[in-house]
Amino acid sequence: MGAAPRVVSLLPSATEIAVAVGLGERLLGRSHECDFPPFVAALPVLTSTKLEKGLTSLEIDRRVQEIVRQGLSVYAVDAERLRALRPDVILTQSQCAVCAVTPADLEESLAEWVGTAPALVSLAPDDLSDVWGDFARVGEATGRRGEADRAVAGLRERMDALASRSARRGTRPRVAAIEWIDPLMAAGNWVPELIELAGGEPLFAAAGQHSPWLEWEALMAADPDVIVMMPCGYQIPQTLADLAPLVERPGWGDLSAVRAGRVFVADGHHFFNRPGPRLVESAEIIAACLDGEAPPADARHWLALPPSSN
Repeated sequence: MGAAPRVVSLLPSATEIAVAVGLGERLLGRSHECDFPPFVAALPVLTSTKLEKGLTSLEIDRRVQEIVRQGLSVYAVDAERLRALRPDVILTQSQCAVCAVTPADLEESLAEWVGTAPALVSLAPDDLSDVWGDFARVGEATGRRGEADRAVAGLRERMDALASRSARRGTRPRVAAIEWIDPLMAAGNWVPELIELAGGEPLFAAAGQHSPWLEWEALMAADPDVIVMMPCGYQIPQTLADLAPLVERPGWGDLSAVRAGRVFVADGHHFFNRPGPRLVESAEIIAACLDGEAPPADARHWLALPPSSN
């Protein structure tokens, strides 16, 4: 492979990593969910989802389980269009079959490839160190290792600066990060590390471990100081429209975080659930919530729910 490989990314976080290591002009195609930086919207879309639009979180969960029980994939790949692009490298993931395209979804495309097949780089980060390692893997596969190392160094520097600022707060609020509303799930993997960097104490999930289901009784018993809702794949309007199964449960208004107005809704589509460069912004969002900062006027990245009057 030459110094300027042709790259297809079928994972939003991988697309952002590719751009961060200087491959923006070498991107040929993307997944239907790759939408940042904005210029990637002009690239050919090579995947689609079998999930209908407008489903609630409970309906999405049930539909995914139905698809998986049938031995099918949640995603479809446009194999003909992918082959026509002739990429040297395809970026994908093997961490979560319900979150994005996996190598198994590419079997048909690769089996019928004519000529030299592309290198398949499959990412599967469990924690922050794995995320930084994925920069290196993408860099190695594309001749951009130096750029990858410099990008990671810059991100680590920002994380260290955030941790230093947060340490001066003096208190460590107990934080419940919610990755799914119905059924209830806590955010795991790298999110507990982001909470710690932001100066909080993560509840319910451990760094490096997959996101666990969360019993309502456990949430009530823990009575967190702060709740941050960041449903995977959800932007803020979708989360606000889907809050009823949580906020209408008996006892919700009695939680300390709810009474104090320390319940926040964050963009879980662009932040938190994309293990790439914007995990730094994700940690900064948590820090802003813990510091009591006013949400941004446009409320695109995060906002605060009004306190309960109970």
